[in-house]
Amino acid sequence: MCVVETRLPGLKLLKRGKVRDVYDLGNELLIVATDRISAFDVILPTPIPGKGRILTQISLFWFNKMQHIVPNHLSPATLADVVHDEESRRLLAGRSMVVRKAEPLPLEAIVRGYLSGSALKEYREQGTVCGMPLPPGLQEAGRLPEPLFTPSTKAQGGTHDENITFGCLAGIIGADLAARVREISLRLYGEASRYALERGIIIADTKFEFGLVDGELVLIDEVLTPDSSRFWPADGYAPGGPQPSFDKQYVRDYLEAIGWDKRPPAPPLPPDVVARTAEKYREALRRLTGQEDYCPGAGGSVEC
Repeated sequence: MCVVETRLPGLKLLKRGKVRDVYDLGNELLIVATDRISAFDVILPTPIPGKGRILTQISLFWFNKMQHIVPNHLSPATLADVVHDEESRRLLAGRSMVVRKAEPLPLEAIVRGYLSGSALKEYREQGTVCGMPLPPGLQEAGRLPEPLFTPSTKAQGGTHDENITFGCLAGIIGADLAARVREISLRLYGEASRYALERGIIIADTKFEFGLVDGELVLIDEVLTPDSSRFWPADGYAPGGPQPSFDKQYVRDYLEAIGWDKRPPAPPLPPDVVARTAEKYREALRRLTGQEDYCPGAGGSVEC
């Protein structure tokens, strides 16, 4: 069953993002990952079955695995504690999280281990990434000499994120907090990339989001999913050009092939593109967790 949009009786909808519906519970939030999918910053009319559930399960896996590095925003409250309607609980099972409210930091904490995306464009033009010089002769999709922390501003109102220097970040959130965010981001990426590589996935880059809860820095939103990261299959990896991926590749390739102008409304997706995209998300979950459906059980905020 696809979940495209939620309307939960008795709960206040705070916002509806590209993928997530967020409800205000007072001191906590209920975050629901739907099966909506976006490409080129436009929400498509065709959902990907099970996508929201998979994104939630992957995030939960990493939240639990990485809590020795940094606390996260998961609440001990369960879905049953906050949603009392049985039909709604069935709809939300496995695709929702109850989380503590945090004051989000106004940044995307991006870590890059490989040369791709906007970093590749800047490197080709200036020999730098976020103002940091790199050795000449690096290839597209090549591994960087060491992972780079390359923060960006968090886009508001439909604008695009903008890469910024670490000095600029320190000016926004303070030098001490910026240094802490950089340290934790690099540790998270280092541990996650080693773990994923053993399971056949290269994490080329990823973004983390952080917030403050009672003055404590916590990891929030989603973490190390195919939507927030570039996942490449390790088998067949060949630097020097674009790599196949575990995310929206089939969707983007299809939209490029039909000549869509990348402005709304977006065209519907054919069944074969939907099926192949859904399978890539499922494959990422299987490789990372070893299961078809990761449920942490005693973790509190989730029911599967």
